[in-house]
Amino acid sequence: MTATLSLGELADPTHHTAPLDLRNHSTETLLADLEKMLLIRAAEETVGELSASGEAKCPCHLCIGQEAVAVGVARSLTENDRLYGGHRSHSQFLALGGTPEALLSEVLGKEDGCSKGMGGSMHLYGAEFGFGGSVPIVAGTVPIAVGAALAFKRRGLPHVGVAFFGDGACEEGVVHEALNLASIMKLPVLFVVENNLFSSHLDIHLRQPGNRVARFAEAHGVATEVIDGNDVVAVTEATDRLVGRARRGEGPGFLEAVTYRWRGHVGADENIDVGVRRSAEEITLWKRRDPVARLEAALASGRAVPETTFATMRSRVSERLRAALEQARQAAYPDPAALLDRVYAAA
Repeated sequence: MTATLSLGELADPTHHTAPLDLRNHSTETLLADLEKMLLIRAAEETVGELSASGEAKCPCHLCIGQEAVAVGVARSLTENDRLYGGHRSHSQFLALGGTPEALLSEVLGKEDGCSKGMGGSMHLYGAEFGFGGSVPIVAGTVPIAVGAALAFKRRGLPHVGVAFFGDGACEEGVVHEALNLASIMKLPVLFVVENNLFSSHLDIHLRQPGNRVARFAEAHGVATEVIDGNDVVAVTEATDRLVGRARRGEGPGFLEAVTYRWRGHVGADENIDVGVRRSAEEITLWKRRDPVARLEAALASGRAVPETTFATMRSRVSERLRAALEQARQAAYPDPAALLDRVYAAA
């Protein structure tokens, strides 16, 4: 049997632009999802401004346009699960319960940051709400999530490990080793690929024979779901199914969420001069699949949520980010004497 190589219309920005089908999800829950996505976007825009101005000294990789993936996945997780991410993990940190204060303080290298100012944008941590950590090594956290799942299984705990990574990471050998081990041991782990069709600056069609990466999981006998990653309802439902299987001892799952980052690989620039198809026209088309706007439109048309509700929500989020940035700027830097203590464990 020939593996399915093409995503078809999922990778075509002229499709999936209509308001979402909200199905039986409660208005209250969907409004909470919307506010969380707005918070992530506002935080990312703030980080982008800090990066562009030079106030943030660390490299910053933004996920603007991809907010629905993290928010949809987070709905199925608890603080006892363990999610691990890569260099583009602000959204997962915030979706699970991290605060913009902790994120912005970390980006600015302050003591109040989630890694006490020692990690920067790509080394986030929040074990108290299930975020096991992020690192910039491509695919580096994938085997760690599998290891967490193995520990849960050996201890008889009903928790799952979750690995977030991009389509480029699927070209790393450790991903295939992790898929194989998780499959043969039926580990409770969820692999989440944010397939935004680019690895750094290189279009997926220049790197792989097809743009559908779920084929790698299927080769290892792992259950897969391939969805519109800009549809928070679809992400939530697919995650529920895969996480439910994992918690029941039925083995790992692989979620391919097709999405698109509005900004470039790193920093605030849109990078319209790199890649085979990354043009201003292409980005404009993908912005029509905005996960925030599509959810808001569905709530307005399908649930009669008034514009005043959205305006109040946006104002609340804007004020939250303003206060968080002010707090981060006023926070102290770490004591230089703490440098080695926070890198090496005490004997």
